[in-house]
Amino acid sequence: MGKKKWLKTVAVGLLIAILSTYFYTVTVSGLFYFVEGPLQDTLRKAKSEDERQPDDRIKIVKIDEKSLAAIGKFPWDRKVYAQLIEKLEQSGAAAIGIDVVLAEPSKDPADDKALADVVAKYSNVILPIQINYPSKQQQAGELIPERIDYPASTLTTNKGQMAHINVFVDKDGKARKLPVGLPDEKGQYIPAFSVALANMVLGKDEKVRRDEATGKWLRGSETIPTNDRNQATTEFFTTPRQEADASTGYELLSVIDVLNSSKPLPLEGSIVLVGPFVTAMQDEYPTPISSVKMFGIEIHANMIQTLLESKFYKDMSKPAGVAAILVMALLAIYLFERYKGKAALFIFIGLFVVYGIIWLLLYTVGSTFAPLVYPQFALVAIYVWSIVSHYLDERKERNRVTGIFGRFVSKSVVDELLQSGEDVKLGGSRKDITLIFVDIRGFTPMSERLEPEQVIQVLNEYLDVCTKAIFKFNGTLDKFIGDGVMAMFGAPIEFDNHPEMAVRAAIEMKSQANILEQKLIDTYGIGVKFGLGINSGPAVVGNIGSEGLRLDYTAIGDTVNLSARLESNAKPGQILISEQTYERVKDLFNIVSIGEIKVKGKEKPVAVYEVLGHLS
Repeated sequence: MGKKKWLKTVAVGLLIAILSTYFYTVTVSGLFYFVEGPLQDTLRKAKSEDERQPDDRIKIVKIDEKSLAAIGKFPWDRKVYAQLIEKLEQSGAAAIGIDVVLAEPSKDPADDKALADVVAKYSNVILPIQINYPSKQQQAGELIPERIDYPASTLTTNKGQMAHINVFVDKDGKARKLPVGLPDEKGQYIPAFSVALANMVLGKDEKVRRDEATGKWLRGSETIPTNDRNQATTEFFTTPRQEADASTGYELLSVIDVLNSSKPLPLEGSIVLVGPFVTAMQDEYPTPISSVKMFGIEIHANMIQTLLESKFYKDMSKPAGVAAILVMALLAIYLFERYKGKAALFIFIGLFVVYGIIWLLLYTVGSTFAPLVYPQFALVAIYVWSIVSHYLDERKERNRVTGIFGRFVSKSVVDELLQSGEDVKLGGSRKDITLIFVDIRGFTPMSERLEPEQVIQVLNEYLDVCTKAIFKFNGTLDKFIGDGVMAMFGAPIEFDNHPEMAVRAAIEMKSQANILEQKLIDTYGIGVKFGLGINSGPAVVGNIGSEGLRLDYTAIGDTVNLSARLESNAKPGQILISEQTYERVKDLFNIVSIGEIKVKGKEKPVAVYEVLGHLS
């Protein structure tokens, strides 16, 4: 491949790689999130169905229709939560999270005091903070709150018993990740509801915290993979609204059942989450594992187990993802320029499949989501470019070859040969054709009188007249023989009327030669004429020569020899044809017999005719 073509190929390939990288990095989820997300969801859903084992320490106390019917419509008096917490504490709960925003003071101060006293009494109780954000941040990746709804001041909750309950959804509306911590108005980080509750059962060296020096979130000494919004991927151990059974689902209890229990419940060491479990309370989100929405309290429960088990599915880092795109692009550039056709197709399919397998292995073995669509987008785009590029190169080469071949045969013949799709092979076949031999009479004396440059100019003008006449009537220029020409009609494309076409070409040469002769007489004081011989019949036509080096498309046989002998016997301006040609065109032209003549190579004289021109 030429240096210029290589540079062009590399430039296009790198442009595609840069474009793919831009699509990958333009947003947190990438431009093709609507493809990447569902593909990742499919893997996660398939795995969760086989390996779901919900932690039996996590319990959900539902604010459900049954509880609403018994206690009354929402919102409830704060004393209800106080009584509920007391019941749960008596049952040995290790941590209690109330997923109900209590931002406004109660109308009854005694109501708030009852809850405040219980929360102050038990340090393992977490109340929620709701952080509200503007519809659009000023800069990408910013998390500047518009308003933060803390527990009402009348509840006198200490900072260590508050955590945010925000759930962020991806662009397709699905909740796949939860922010483990979010900054408040002063930039101080508020831990997630799930983080605060998980920390109450995790050992001292396993707790989730933020490293202020690096800004990373850690679980013990292990880094939690988070994105620029502090989100960690939630592993789902349950499907939405799944009832507990022998192996799946968190245990679900109704608030009213807990309040009405006459003896402690089996909650020793449990993390208990209290929250809405009815659609009317509008705390539910689509998730990647089911078409049914999942209540927020269920999402928090799954995130708690994710933290407890330290089971994090992480996205590949952006630099590593960009490197994967570039490696795929550069490999594709090299291979698709080196190989074409079927080989390139097999390479394309192979690269596509191999990268898919690597992507799958990274997920199953390394718990890492590598970019899938973006490297394969680069692969497909470069493959398509290579096809287009090779096609354009082939068209250019075809046009070049057509241009060269077009100097030997007419354009219509070239087009038919190319459309036939037949290969050029060594050897020939027997065909019925007509041959013309043309020679310039008086050329040698003229060349002695003129300068060499003038001789070449005159010769080119005469040969140009011959070539145009041959091509005009679909003939094939076989070769130039000094100041003569050999042409054939009826090969390589067969024509039934090839004798007629040959004679018409000869008459055209003669008429144009007369015009050119007068021009030469006016310029140099000397003129020349054509002598033409035409014969029709069978001949072996094909490629003769060296298959690996050079082939000459020509005709051989007695038919060719007789045509050459007729030309050598033709007087200046005379068109001689054989009896074989005469029998095929005698009714089409003005032809006279000049008798029989003895020609070299023939034992008997042959009948010869002269073509005078077209019939009047």
